[in-house]
Amino acid sequence: MHKDVIVIGAGISGIAAGYNLKKSCPNKSFSILEGRENLGGTWDLFKYPGIRSDSDMHTLGFRFKPWIHDKSIADGPSILEYLNETVDENKLRENILLDHKVNSANWNSDKSLWELIIQNNGQQINMTCNFLFLCGGYFSYSKPHMPSFKDNDKFNGQIIHPQFWNEETDYSNKKIIVIGSGATAITLVPSIAEKAEHVVMLQRSPSYVISRPSEDSINKFLRKFLPIKVTYFLIRWKNILWQSYTFFLARRFPEKIKKTILDLLRVELGDDYDIEKHFSPSYKPWDQRMCLVPDSDLFKAIKNNKASVVTDQISQFVSDGILLESGKKVSADIIITATGIELNSLNDINVTLDNVKINAHERLTYKGMMLSGVPNFALSFGYVNASWTLRADLTCEYVCRLIKLMDKKGVDCCVPIDDKAAYGDDDLIDFTSGYVQRGLHLMPKQGNKAPWKNYQNYLKDIFAVRLFSIKDSNLNFYNQKELKD
Repeated sequence: MHKDVIVIGAGISGIAAGYNLKKSCPNKSFSILEGRENLGGTWDLFKYPGIRSDSDMHTLGFRFKPWIHDKSIADGPSILEYLNETVDENKLRENILLDHKVNSANWNSDKSLWELIIQNNGQQINMTCNFLFLCGGYFSYSKPHMPSFKDNDKFNGQIIHPQFWNEETDYSNKKIIVIGSGATAITLVPSIAEKAEHVVMLQRSPSYVISRPSEDSINKFLRKFLPIKVTYFLIRWKNILWQSYTFFLARRFPEKIKKTILDLLRVELGDDYDIEKHFSPSYKPWDQRMCLVPDSDLFKAIKNNKASVVTDQISQFVSDGILLESGKKVSADIIITATGIELNSLNDINVTLDNVKINAHERLTYKGMMLSGVPNFALSFGYVNASWTLRADLTCEYVCRLIKLMDKKGVDCCVPIDDKAAYGDDDLIDFTSGYVQRGLHLMPKQGNKAPWKNYQNYLKDIFAVRLFSIKDSNLNFYNQKELKD
């Protein structure tokens, strides 16, 4: 089977790719290959209590489909429903092939084609395409980060990683430890505290945690007077500009921003609470992603004595809980290891050029979406300091513009020319989060100048990706047949 374009993954990025291909490249055939049995990506994978977005839905939602619900910070099932609505409204389901896991993709220079080997229901399928677009996210769905804890086999209760949460798990009236202090832990603790006897968030070190209303009051007000599309546009841009501004302030005045965050926490938890120990990180604001608390739910759980925070190192597991290096013991019936994700490279696909394996870490990203020296290839990688979808939308638009330009030029190949002068020691993501640092060796690198630099700035990217001409001396358009002749 042959398609003009094959998209890998039917999550947010893959759905955005399908929409843009149908809208902008109606003459192109395409399929969206999804390795799992359902679409939705992250929002179908995670089932743990309280699963929700940590970005507002006016920016996590698609540019072309307004979010119409009151809650701006939405729960996982609502987001999954939104994604399914998008698919059906745009008749994309016919383009999505579920349970199609791509094992390998080889660029055949002689044929100017990508050759894919796919597993479907235990059977091998071969497909080819002219353009390959990876939209399968950035972390492993099958292998989360699971540190080795001493004597964890001695614990008599359940040990659960949120990535593999069983919805039948009964945690009512149970003592629970949640290991971790990232977005997952921050979400889990207040959610399970409603039914549990008590929940302890056990962290090695604190994260920045900020509260935000789950409903946007300005959005609710404007919707009384303006059409939904107009309101969505205005709120989307309000949030984009506010996020960009606060990120700038955090980078420019880190100590002032840190003080502001901690002062807000003192208002939430009271002057008697040890903010410095439990909520004052050693790193600067936005060196790691901020943890969002909608409607102060975590702080309410702490104040109501339904949850507590313990900052300490784990010594070992014992039969009825965890022994800490301080000598204290935290008792538990269930231990939840919210210890993070594992990054992957190239959607865990063995990508080769004429059967020679590509090492992504040895290549530069072109505008954060193509790889130096790799023809007819793009990947979607969102922002770490803003909504993933903002970047995904831009990338999908660019890919369609590129395909149309190739048609206009009458060429079958396009490749970013490797620029040795742009190489440095710059990692793709300038973040200190554990999951990022663990996986940087798998990621492509960014260059020291445009268009190889990954700015993590939506306002800059709008010009570089959406508005500026694609024609660029760093891009080589060609016909393979002419090269051979």
